[in-house]
Amino acid sequence: MAEHYQQQQRQQSQQGQPLSHQVVKAATAVTAGGSLLVLSGLTSAGTVVALALATPLLVIFSPVLVPAAITVCLLLTGFVASGGFGAAGLTVFMWMYRYMTGQKPPGAEQLEQARSKLAGKAREMKDRAEHFGQQQTGS
Repeated sequence: MAEHYQQQQRQQSQQGQPLSHQVVKAATAVTAGGSLLVLSGLTSAGTVVALALATPLLVIFSPVLVPAAITVCLLLTGFVASGGFGAAGLTVFMWMYRYMTGQKPPGAEQLEQARSKLAGKAREMKDRAEHFGQQQTGS
């Protein structure tokens, strides 16, 4: 029902427009669509021609190009990884500096909780070991 109502409103609004406006809209749409279609065809044809011309060169030079491409990819991967590890290391050092100076960086509270839990377990294990040692020497 709502679709029928919207369709009637569109028809009325289009009928309310002068014929010249409708013709201009249609001409603009056809011109824009046609232009984009022509550009798409030219791009596709240019790609096919370029590939046809480049294929023999790629086949001839592939013993050189393939190892060179692999080397370039490995170098780029190494530089990106190096930069990422450097940024991560710098972030860790900044966090440690803030933690040591008492600025309470994000996650400091969780670290304190983990530290206290670990210290509690260490004390518990020490007490158990002493108790076990006393049992062994007492028997």
